[in-house]
Amino acid sequence: MSTLISRLFVFIFFTSVALQAQTKNNGSIQFIRNATTIINYGGYKILVDPMLSPKGGLISVAGKQNSPLVDLPIPISEIVENLDLVLVTHNHFDHFDSDAVKNLNKKTKLLHQPADRDTIQKLGFQNAETIYNEIVWKDIKITRVIAEHGTGRIHQMMGDASGFVLQAKNQPTIYVIGDAVWTEGIYQNIKRYEPDYIIVNTGGAKINGFEATPIIMDEKQAMSLVQESGKAVVIAVHMDAIDHCYTTREILKKEADKFKISSEKLLIPNDGEIIEF
Repeated sequence: MSTLISRLFVFIFFTSVALQAQTKNNGSIQFIRNATTIINYGGYKILVDPMLSPKGGLISVAGKQNSPLVDLPIPISEIVENLDLVLVTHNHFDHFDSDAVKNLNKKTKLLHQPADRDTIQKLGFQNAETIYNEIVWKDIKITRVIAEHGTGRIHQMMGDASGFVLQAKNQPTIYVIGDAVWTEGIYQNIKRYEPDYIIVNTGGAKINGFEATPIIMDEKQAMSLVQESGKAVVIAVHMDAIDHCYTTREILKKEADKFKISSEKLLIPNDGEIIEF
């Protein structure tokens, strides 16, 4: 009888461990708005590029309408609750705004690029850290890669921007491209890291006076990315939220249809939508 009980105990113990591991490995990407995304990865809640201002709470970039153009799809309290990590690709207001600074717990781990070191560390975040190349955090390898935020003179005006690659055992590799136009560097990153998911900003944003040179990918550049994305599922964001973004979800979808790109290959999520791994 004691042997049977012992075996039952062992069975229950290892079943519990297996279920916990399975739960830990399950993950998702929840698109919030603009470039703001929650990645549930390896059991950790990671917030990327928080812009948490209410509709119309920020300036107009193109002189048409105050940003953001739409409200958050879920309450701020739900976004910032139980956060383990914040990733900031660069500190432009549509990626890291004053409402994010106000609402984020200053003790939460926050990773940022070297160009933003002085600015972010003055904001009172006690666990802010600069990623120069790569770090390992909670068994997750996070690599910073270059994001070219435009071309030529406008690129110099926009300043430095970054992307991040997330890798961990038994987890998909995720490439957050950040604010960037399509470049050889991004192509090489895809070849090198072979991501399972690529999160790309495809709003075709432009600055007044420099309309010929987008500062992030538009629908045409997005098609080039998708065609070179390998096995990755591409998730397109950064649309319909800031008034200087001229590529909408509708425009991107029509362009994808021209190239016969399926909705399984190119995902165009609505605000608040959750994508399970």
